[in-house]
Amino acid sequence: MQIALYEPEIPPNTGTIARLCAASTTRLNLIEPLGFSLDDKYLKRAGLDYWPHVDKRIWPSWPAFLEGRDPGRLVFTSARQGVAYHRFSFRADDIIVLGPETRGLPPEVLHDAQDLIRIPIWGEVRSVNLANAAAVLLYEAYRQTGELDLREGRPAAP
Repeated sequence: MQIALYEPEIPPNTGTIARLCAASTTRLNLIEPLGFSLDDKYLKRAGLDYWPHVDKRIWPSWPAFLEGRDPGRLVFTSARQGVAYHRFSFRADDIIVLGPETRGLPPEVLHDAQDLIRIPIWGEVRSVNLANAAAVLLYEAYRQTGELDLREGRPAAP
């Protein structure tokens, strides 16, 4: 399981997601351009002192990511389109792709998306916070694939 952030814009969100990835030993892919410097104080504050424990890769562009990434299924996210995440069948090799906070994934990235998921929204908001969305999706994926039980030393649920 991996997370890929396509052109993230808000340093505290990326820092929080980096902390999530450190906590779960999940690879974090950052696809440039980033809306901030990796030295940003807000990014570092949100990630606390966990940055050395983040398995991160920084990619100069979307094509570079597509060409050099690990094998696995790309699972794209959208605020309003796609299958509700709890009805989607995650796989252990999935890479969950989240878009920039203000605009989401652009049409040229979503063009070939076969696996598109969303978090259901009932209220009058445009989207769920990016860091919250990453946490919800990642842990649901780990739950479905049995990884939560395995990491806690228990047999996976049937």
